[in-house]
Amino acid sequence: MRADARKNRDHVLAVAGTAITEQGVDVSLRDIARRADVGLATLLRHFPTREALLEALLRTSFDEMTAQAGELDASSSPEDALVSWLRDCVAWTTEYRGVTVLMAAAIEDTESALHASCVTLRAAGARLLARAQAAGAARTDIDGTDLFALVAALAWLSDQPALAPRADHLFDVVASAIMTSAGSTDTPGGTPPSGP
Repeated sequence: MRADARKNRDHVLAVAGTAITEQGVDVSLRDIARRADVGLATLLRHFPTREALLEALLRTSFDEMTAQAGELDASSSPEDALVSWLRDCVAWTTEYRGVTVLMAAAIEDTESALHASCVTLRAAGARLLARAQAAGAARTDIDGTDLFALVAALAWLSDQPALAPRADHLFDVVASAIMTSAGSTDTPGGTPPSGP
């Protein structure tokens, strides 16, 4: 790719990231092109579909979350590694509004541009879960697919204005339900919120 084309592509990605953060994954591709000051045809030449744009935008984050799983696996106890990765994965998926819906669909759709990255991310979480299960630190009646679904559910909670104040507390409730050892998810942010 020529340097000017790469610069143009990187600029479109940066603008798309901001637009998706503000408006969610359903933001108009035409709006992204307008914000990036390029024609829609130029955007579509680089990214022929919305999923192709999202895959390019999210690939670095997918790779980072997968690498983090490996690092945690090598440096932390099984339960700490799983809970830490789960918390960071939920935080990451809330960065781009609505992406969890696409990720969940992409797992089942082998034609999706996001499929390979989502499968790799799910496998990274599944390895951490299996390690915690083998150590007796996590319940054994869930698998990587369940863990991926819980990430999506917890990210959805964080994206709901009425529920966002409860997201940290509910994360701790879910994490403690996964883990078999008491107190494994006690965190400073884990106190129940006030109110009904």
